[in-house]
Amino acid sequence: MAWNLDNDRPIYAQLVERLQVQIISGAYLPGGKLPSVRELAAVAAVNPNTMQKAFAELEKSGLIITQGTNGRIVTEDEGLIQDSKRELAKRHADVYFAGMEGLGFDRSQAVSFLQDTAGKGEAGDE
Repeated sequence: MAWNLDNDRPIYAQLVERLQVQIISGAYLPGGKLPSVRELAAVAAVNPNTMQKAFAELEKSGLIITQGTNGRIVTEDEGLIQDSKRELAKRHADVYFAGMEGLGFDRSQAVSFLQDTAGKGEAGDE
């Protein structure tokens, strides 16, 4: 099944984010081998050159490492993975707060709203 990508942002940036999420969530384990560019491009239904650009970006960040003809692996640097997790979480939080500001909420109201909503979700799960 093709990855759900939107036309509002560059495709390669969405691929980078998707692969980051898969790495920080443990779908690809530290030291684990990644599928080839062609394999992932086929799964995502994108041009292999676009996937290659995403891989290059992840290499630049240090999250993946090329091992010559053996392909690419996920870094074993847990600190780097955690830093990436925090950075991605901050970007999501920034988007949330910007959206809430657009609705007329200030930051503290947005935090309260989120706490209230999360609390209701937990109560409904019991």
